[in-house]
Amino acid sequence: MKNIASVVLCAVLAAAGAALAAEPLKAAGRTELPEYSGDFDHFAVDLAGNRLFLAGEDGGTLEVFDLKSGERLKTLKGFEAPHAIHFIPATNRLIVTDSGDGLSKIVDGKTYAVVGTVKLTPGADVMSYDASRKRLWVVTGGKNAAAKLKDVTVSEIDPSGRHFGDLKFDTDFTESIAFEQKGNRAFVNVSGKHYVAVVDKATRKVIATWPVKEGENNAPMALDEASKRLFVVTRKPFRLVVIDTDTGKSIASFEAPKRTNELIFDAANKRLYLAGDDYIAVFAQKSANDYAEVARVPSAHGAKTAILVPEAKRLFVAVSPGDGKTGGAVLRYDVMPNAGL
Repeated sequence: MKNIASVVLCAVLAAAGAALAAEPLKAAGRTELPEYSGDFDHFAVDLAGNRLFLAGEDGGTLEVFDLKSGERLKTLKGFEAPHAIHFIPATNRLIVTDSGDGLSKIVDGKTYAVVGTVKLTPGADVMSYDASRKRLWVVTGGKNAAAKLKDVTVSEIDPSGRHFGDLKFDTDFTESIAFEQKGNRAFVNVSGKHYVAVVDKATRKVIATWPVKEGENNAPMALDEASKRLFVVTRKPFRLVVIDTDTGKSIASFEAPKRTNELIFDAANKRLYLAGDDYIAVFAQKSANDYAEVARVPSAHGAKTAILVPEAKRLFVAVSPGDGKTGGAVLRYDVMPNAGL
C-alpha cells in the first residue's frame, strides 16, 4: 500500500510540476494607483534607464515607473489626452501623442520638461515606430480631434518631429499600424471601414485593401513577419483574426476578451497575448496555420492595455478604472518560457 501511495503521490507532484512549468504567465506584482480615474492608454520602455512609461489618457498625465520593481517614480502633468509614447534612447527624449489642441509633445527624458511640439493635425492618437526606416507614423484627426474631423490623417515623422508627408483615409476611426522590417509594407487597421490597408512605406500609397469579414472595428494589431501572418482583433464582436500576408485572406479566428485593446506577438515563445477585461488570453502558435488558446490568465476588469518587455521577460498590463472609484493599477507578469526553450 505504501508503494502504491508513493507512486500516486509522485504522479500528482509530477503533474503539478508540469502544469506549473506550462504556465505562460506568472503574476509578479501589482502597483496601485488609488487616486486615478478614467482610462489609461499605451506604454513605452527605457531599458537603459530602467523606466516604464504609461499614458494617463483621461488623467492628462504621463506616469513613470521603475521597470524592475514596478514602483511609481513620478507623475508628469501638462497633457490633455495622451495616448501613445515613443522613447528615443539616443537623445533621452520621448514623443507623446496628445489628442488635445495643444498637439503632441517632445519631452526631455532627464528633466521631464516639454521641449517641443509636433505640429500635425490635431487629434493625435496611435503612433507606431518603423525601426527599419527610423520613422514614426502618427494617426491624427478623425473622432479624436476636438472638431470631430471626418477624415483621418496618418503622418510620417522622424524622432525629432520632422514631418515627411501624410496619408489620408475616408473615416474618422483608424487604429494600429504594423511594419515589415525586411519588406516594404505597412499594415493599417482602417477601423471605421473594417479593412486593413496595405501601404507602400516608401511612397505612402495604398497598394491593397483586405476586408475583415469576421467582425467590425478592427483595432489592435500585431505582425509575425517571418511566418507571414498578421493578427487583428475586431470589437464587434471581439474576435482574434489571423491573416495570411501573402494573400490577405483570413485563415482562422477565435473569441477574444471583451474590450481587448492590446494584442502582442511574443516571437521568442511563439505566443499571442490579448489584454482585455478580466483576463489575458494566451494563444500558442504551433505553426503558421495552427493556433490554440492555451491559457486565460486572471487580470482585472479594465486591464486592457499592455506591453511586453522581452529583455526583462516581463509583461505589464494597465488597469483602467473607467468611471469607477476603484483606482488604477499596473500588473506585472513574468513570462515563462515554453518547455524545451
